[in-house]
Amino acid sequence: MIDYARINLKAGDGGNGAVAWRREKYEPTGGPAGGDGGDGGSIIIKSTRNLSTLDDFKYKTRYKAQNGEPGGKSKKFGKKGENLILKVPVGTILREAESNTIIKDFKLDGEELIIARGGRGGRGNVHFKNSIRQAPRFAENGKKGQEIDLVLELKVLADVGLVGLPNVGKSTLISVITSAKPKIANYHFTTLDPNLGVVNIDKERSFIVADIPGLIEGANEGQGLGHDFLKHIERCRLLVHLVDISGIEGRDPIEDFKLINKELSLYNSKLSDKPMIVALNKIDLDFNDNASKFIEEFKESYKIFKISAATTEGIRDLLDSTYDLLLESEDKQYDLIEDTDNTFLEEYYNKEIDYDLEFTKEDNIYIVYGKRIDNLLERVNLEDYDSRMYFEQKLREMEVFDKLKEMGIEEGDNVAVGDIVFEYFD
Repeated sequence: MIDYARINLKAGDGGNGAVAWRREKYEPTGGPAGGDGGDGGSIIIKSTRNLSTLDDFKYKTRYKAQNGEPGGKSKKFGKKGENLILKVPVGTILREAESNTIIKDFKLDGEELIIARGGRGGRGNVHFKNSIRQAPRFAENGKKGQEIDLVLELKVLADVGLVGLPNVGKSTLISVITSAKPKIANYHFTTLDPNLGVVNIDKERSFIVADIPGLIEGANEGQGLGHDFLKHIERCRLLVHLVDISGIEGRDPIEDFKLINKELSLYNSKLSDKPMIVALNKIDLDFNDNASKFIEEFKESYKIFKISAATTEGIRDLLDSTYDLLLESEDKQYDLIEDTDNTFLEEYYNKEIDYDLEFTKEDNIYIVYGKRIDNLLERVNLEDYDSRMYFEQKLREMEVFDKLKEMGIEEGDNVAVGDIVFEYFD
């Protein structure tokens, strides 16, 4: 199962505004008629119960939404870029790759998040007509779409997690109580991926159960596939701990039970706080009455059921009790160890908008830079005279030239604004 992926997302760029003129027969003076460019498409991530892995992101790691189309003649708007919807399984956590900050935890089916917004379309030349500039021969370029690198991490989100050592019968049990079809065989580590299924007790009672692959000693330190398995248990509301009570493999059921509980606690102390039901499996093979010894030791701490996944003995009582215990905790959220930063996206994109311009002087060249300058340069066409005049007007509105005067600039001195270098004349 693919439960980790790193991807790059790029929203669509806005379409450029158009430079166009009215050409109607009865409009001899014409006039600007360039339409606005269309907005770029956004990228939306949506959770669904119909997926159980992140396989779709294994080979394709870059995604780009559609760009907006440029504006047209006669004030026609460019077509908006289509949004790109990426579907992920319920239980997927989104992290910003560099900071590892959790942006979203998809706990419900159908949740949506706009992760990258498309760029705004540029305005056509019709917007730049005024009493002085009757025939603007320039338009705005569209803005760039937002971009982000993400880490997707899937932690199986189920009501009940089946835990225990390998080969205790978890896969057999889930095949009996759900319609899931896990691989079953009489050797350790048959199951390498969590299996998810729905338990339908009757028409009104059901819950989701996950068969977590067998844990071993040292799992909390990553032994075997310990970390890969343990992280899925974090999301379960209740644990059913299966113990092979038969002892036919020469193991001590009591020590096995203590071992797995220790691994859970060492991995994350919060796992010890989760409600736990104990199911003593293979009771039909318990020829040495190990169940009595087990129950005597743990009866004060846990609800214990004797079952046989092979013969279905005791399973109905186990399911009834599991459902009742879930009802007691139904108002509790699925446990997420880390906190979600709900304001991260806004701050992530706004941090690039630096409204404070910087002024320096190097080698007799006055240099002006900052995000406002970058944004302005994206939206003008410096090959066009009117567009350059518009650019100069905006620099004056930003009080760029006032600041340069304070720094002692004189006529004929060079000024660098972005990639543009020009001589200063007042």
